[in-house]
Amino acid sequence: MHLLGHLVRFIVSALVLMFVSYIVPAFKVGGFWSAFFLALVIALAAWIIEGVFGKKITPFGRGIVGFVTSAVIIWLAQFIVSGVSTSIIGALLAALVIGIIDLFIPVKTPFEQGASGREKRE
Repeated sequence: MHLLGHLVRFIVSALVLMFVSYIVPAFKVGGFWSAFFLALVIALAAWIIEGVFGKKITPFGRGIVGFVTSAVIIWLAQFIVSGVSTSIIGALLAALVIGIIDLFIPVKTPFEQGASGREKRE
C-alpha cells in the first residue's frame, strides 16, 4: 500500500473513532488529531502484537480474542494519546462498536494488503 493509501486509512479510522466517541458515553476523543494519533497507536500496537503472537490474537481478528485485545489496546492508548479518555467499560463498548462498523466498512490490515499484493504478482 502506498503512502496515500495509508493516509486515507488513518483518516477513515480517525473519523470512525470520532463517531464512536459520539455514540459511546464512556469513550471520549478530544478532536480529529487525537483520533488520528489514536488510530496510529492502535495500528502500531496491532502490528506489533500480530508480529509477535500471530494473526489469531490481533485486534483485527474476529472472535473474542480479537475483541478483548482491541479493548485492551484502546484502554492503554489513552495513556499515550492526549485528548483520549475511557474507562474499561468504555473501551469494551468502543471495541464492540468499532467491530460492528468494521463489518460494514472493512479495512484490510497491512499484513492482508501485503499478502493480496503478492498473490496478484505470482
